[in-house]
Amino acid sequence: MSDQITASHILVGHAEASSASTGLSREDALAQIETIKSEISGGASFADQATEHSDCPSSSKGGDLGSFGPGAMVPEFDTAAFELEVGEISDVVETDFGFHLINRTS
Repeated sequence: MSDQITASHILVGHAEASSASTGLSREDALAQIETIKSEISGGASFADQATEHSDCPSSSKGGDLGSFGPGAMVPEFDTAAFELEVGEISDVVETDFGFHLINRTS
């Protein structure tokens, strides 16, 4: 087997983020992603939350990013994704694009 993993994510961008498509402040974006994480911890579906809240085009697929290997994503995302166990959801991860929750699916 290769060193590829599969993962889904939720991205909440903010006005200071690269490729910003929202006017949310950094603080409001962080509060929003923390609320989403709380909803998921309370039993909400990760895919449903991604579809409803993610600023990434992958939201149309429930946040599914498909498979990727080390170095394919920005460093902060890459490190967090590869540290997760299958089925585990990350803490909030900040990148130049905003705030992410990552769900490693395989």
